[in-house]
Amino acid sequence: MSDETLPEPDRIEGAPHPRETHTLFGQARAEADFLDAYNTGRLHSGWLITGPRGVGKATLAWKIATFLLAEQTGGGFFGEEPPAATALTVASENRDARLVQSGAHPRLSVVRRPYNHDTKKLRQEITVDAVRGLKDFFHMSSADGGRRVVIVDAADEMNRNAANAILKELEEPPARTTLLLIAHQPSRLLPTIRSRCRELRCGRLETDDLHSALAQAGFDIDNTESLAALSGGSAGDAIKLLHHDGLALYAELVRLFEGAPRIDRISALRLADACAARGAEMRYGLTLDLIDHFLARAARAGLFGEPHSQGAPHEARLLARLSPNDTAARAWAELQQNLSERVRHGKAVNLDPASLILDMIFKIEETARRVAQT
Repeated sequence: MSDETLPEPDRIEGAPHPRETHTLFGQARAEADFLDAYNTGRLHSGWLITGPRGVGKATLAWKIATFLLAEQTGGGFFGEEPPAATALTVASENRDARLVQSGAHPRLSVVRRPYNHDTKKLRQEITVDAVRGLKDFFHMSSADGGRRVVIVDAADEMNRNAANAILKELEEPPARTTLLLIAHQPSRLLPTIRSRCRELRCGRLETDDLHSALAQAGFDIDNTESLAALSGGSAGDAIKLLHHDGLALYAELVRLFEGAPRIDRISALRLADACAARGAEMRYGLTLDLIDHFLARAARAGLFGEPHSQGAPHEARLLARLSPNDTAARAWAELQQNLSERVRHGKAVNLDPASLILDMIFKIEETARRVAQT
């Protein structure tokens, strides 16, 4: 397999790569914070871009990288200072922008999970060898004196040796080098890494921004309310739902749970069997995620009342019935935690998917019965 055809761990299936994304939606605050630091001469060598998955962190990192690599130095014709930058936008015909788009910019290095040619799969973590490659990059890219940029996506996927190696680069960064570390769970990073970076926080997308981001990615959607409710303001999660028919699957789950505390056994078996079929790995994983999402929404309903938006028809009414008070909220929250641990264990020991799904459904039925009796 050539380098051109290797899977990219930082690409969401069914969506353009972040370097190909033209407009960043919903993260104006993070963009403004970076530009303020740049314009006032307080550009840090290390930046930690944090926030939930799929909200535009990688797009922001690639836009910053392109902006820095295309930087125009020096004053105007009469020696005046160049005007302050007001956006990260770089013209598409710019030479540096074209090189970034093609993945061939000599002053840009991307650190991510490597491909294992033996297993024919991406590794589960960023290895130290991936970080050690920066030594050669810094040496080879130092000739023209321009800015250099490193993107680490995602930094919380580094193993300990890789994290220690990147820490050394943050402690003694080469001149005119900026390291952009993307982190979905920054708490997993070494405290010393966090302390040497300035944070740019990306938040969840509002419904309008989510719709715009999906339209830009080529999706024409009708049910924005359901998608926003299920994705939690994450364009990445929304694309995953659209690409794998997740809205229909969640509606199926809601119809199943409407029978609680007496769930239809035949429907439950049908759902479980569909997750155990050959080639159903994606459906299995999505079903687990959506059950977890349902339980989280049930817990919130007990605390805050019937939700204003719903992920499927009749969901809001169902959640209000299953979780009418804070006592019920605690029961659903505890179940969510217990089932999450059960899922982790089941995946670790390769438990039969159908058995795991059925066990989760029966636990939901049991909790619904207990809540109804209180």
